[in-house]
Amino acid sequence: MAEKKLQHFYIAEEQSIYLLSQKDATKLKRWVELCKQQLSLLGYQNIELVGKGAYGFVFSGEDEQQHQFVFKFSRINLPQHVQDRLEEEADIQQHLHHSRIPQVIEYRKIKRQCILQMTRAPGINLEEYSHLHGPLLPELVVNIAIQLGEILIYLRNSSLHSTNKPYVHGDIKPSNVVYDESTDKVYLVDWGSSVAAQQDVNGQSTATNVMDLMSSDLQNSNARLGDVYFIGPEQLNGGLSSPRFDEQGLAATLYALASGQSCRYGKDVISASALGLPRVLAKMIDGMLSGNDQTRARAGDYFFNNLHYLKQLVLAKPKAIVPSEPMIPVWCKSTLDDELIDTVVYGSRKSFLREQSEGEALSTVDDVQLEKYYKNYLMGMGDTEKAFIAAVSRLGNFPVVGGLAIRWEKDGVYIDSNLTMFNPSLKASFHSAVNNMVHLAQGIFRVGMFKSCLFNARNTLHVERDNEKESFVPTFEQFIPFDVSVVPELDDITKLHSYFEDGKDPDEYLYLPDVIMAELAKLNLIHHTGCIIFEVLPTHLKIHSYLMLLNHEKREEFAQCLDNIMKLLPTIKGNGISGFMKLPYKDTRFFEHLNTLPEKYYPKNPRKVIND
Repeated sequence: MAEKKLQHFYIAEEQSIYLLSQKDATKLKRWVELCKQQLSLLGYQNIELVGKGAYGFVFSGEDEQQHQFVFKFSRINLPQHVQDRLEEEADIQQHLHHSRIPQVIEYRKIKRQCILQMTRAPGINLEEYSHLHGPLLPELVVNIAIQLGEILIYLRNSSLHSTNKPYVHGDIKPSNVVYDESTDKVYLVDWGSSVAAQQDVNGQSTATNVMDLMSSDLQNSNARLGDVYFIGPEQLNGGLSSPRFDEQGLAATLYALASGQSCRYGKDVISASALGLPRVLAKMIDGMLSGNDQTRARAGDYFFNNLHYLKQLVLAKPKAIVPSEPMIPVWCKSTLDDELIDTVVYGSRKSFLREQSEGEALSTVDDVQLEKYYKNYLMGMGDTEKAFIAAVSRLGNFPVVGGLAIRWEKDGVYIDSNLTMFNPSLKASFHSAVNNMVHLAQGIFRVGMFKSCLFNARNTLHVERDNEKESFVPTFEQFIPFDVSVVPELDDITKLHSYFEDGKDPDEYLYLPDVIMAELAKLNLIHHTGCIIFEVLPTHLKIHSYLMLLNHEKREEFAQCLDNIMKLLPTIKGNGISGFMKLPYKDTRFFEHLNTLPEKYYPKNPRKVIND
């Protein structure tokens, strides 16, 4: 039972290597080096790991003529039938001949390792671009919409393919769209979820003859799941594959890029019509993200039938977006290059966000993506709740430490926070991410509490044992680190925020020994801020922390408490998680509930606005 619950711990989709056990981290590093060596032996140079997903890892490299390629390696710990999807991906991609789709060079299998080599799309993926810039300029969103629309027209035109069938990419999202600023071109990459469509846009079978129709399986979908943060309801619920799937991915991608989010689910509170887009495009996106399947289909048809109209829109020369002020306090500091921050987000008290139990819909679907992203975390939540969790997760993409305590009452939302971000160049993007999180919190109408700690995984302590009968014994050199504030702050008991003020957390499953709790209680009386989290696995204990001492006079006492906790680690029994967060003082911000943000469109005559 504890093992199942532990799957809820990290909000981040992929664990930082600094959270892995020494054995697993070493194994991963060795495997990455092995892949690089293998590619070097094949004659490639400047090899780098550029991405990873549920099914594999992607490396880049170039040949002697400096032609750039990507190499996709399947995860060898997946079942063989899942690894074999890489060959299917190669087969489909070889049927596609479009200048904005990478071309397959070779598929090869070395022992158990499958490798797919293809040309590399120039530029930066739009998830990274969005992270750097925040919400994209409306002019760029229109440009991306047109180019992706043209790629999808090619995919759905069966007469252009040797199979006489339309194709479905199946996983359109910002990280799978590459944008080359120098040429202003967009490329669609990562075809791991692609299939030949079973139905066309009208819901008719794509079987081309009687024998094909008789041999095809019209009951079971051939579709891959794709990323559940972006795919539409039909694909999520196992419908027969159709070009409609990619309409949904397109709409979700445009929405996420325009709003600076990492998913489609915030549409009810932060609608596309509130993002400053041209009215016609905003209405298309809102329609394509509708909860009604007929509305989605009509909006999709309208988008493709009026793509020429989008090309004729009068748009101004793009201007940089002025950073918005954060709705809750945010501190921004510079950090030295050797003080790298690998942020991880821990969230607790999440169970109240669920509307139904986890064992209901989709529980029988066997898919790596579903297991990783959805079934064990977002299952049972409403769309706005999912968007809120994704918004908190997005904060972890920044070099940030701190904490959030969000309390929903009938009259509105109360937020206590302490967030420090260590890269001034990302300030605009971070402020936008924070404000999206606040708006989404305003759109949740229920009573309850959510807490989140953001810590630097590089500071995580790892204590390991051979088996569960042994105790966790730290090495002599191990200690829990803490920083000391530049300016001391005197204790003010009327303002301090306590570790223990709202009791035990129902979502945390490790009950620490009384002797450790006593030391934490002493820590709680010393003015500081931050978090300390104990994560106990059968043979691996992790202590995640971010602690900043504010009362300089108590430095020795503070250090002694932390030292005592380390000495008491052998007393810990059982598996699970227990976390404690300390905010520096009470500075609660109140926000009224919000149904949806007001409409905001691109000006009808942007040139006149600029001249004025």
